[in-house]
Amino acid sequence: MRNFEIRPVRKEDAEGINEMRRMPEVFYNMLALPSERIQKTEDFIAAMGPNSHEFVAVTEVNGTEKIIGMAGLNISANPRLRHSAGLGIMVHRDYQNQGIGEALMKTVLDVADNWLMLVRVELGVYTDNDRAIRLYKKMGFEVEGTKRKAAIRNGTYVDEMIMGRIRNLPGEPEKA
Repeated sequence: MRNFEIRPVRKEDAEGINEMRRMPEVFYNMLALPSERIQKTEDFIAAMGPNSHEFVAVTEVNGTEKIIGMAGLNISANPRLRHSAGLGIMVHRDYQNQGIGEALMKTVLDVADNWLMLVRVELGVYTDNDRAIRLYKKMGFEVEGTKRKAAIRNGTYVDEMIMGRIRNLPGEPEKA
């Protein structure tokens, strides 16, 4: 699928983002809840500051813009951590496996590399989310460790894999 656009998040995107976060196929693999209220999404968007770089993938359905994915970088306010950011991503259940996730990842990693000059981007992913892990590895992320029983999902505890992508700056030696 290539008939979509990626753009920065707008406050009017809250309803579409909230709808996507409440889909079982989406919240199953992230820390969202089926009872999540739109107010939480509105508050998240309103609270975005200069260290938050959030994008949505949108397509047109029956003449109306529809949010089909979201990804973002969040940089710590701590000056000693400003070289790194956490990455989060989700794709609408009806648009998974169509290149949306890869396009969103390319967008946020371009911002990380070419506009923010970040050295490290990190993320967490449940250890059984094979599709996401394949995408992250394809985008240069490596497994750094596993947090055991990191979250509750559907009545059980699940492990979370911590992955990181390190970028060497010009003149730095390559990593071992």
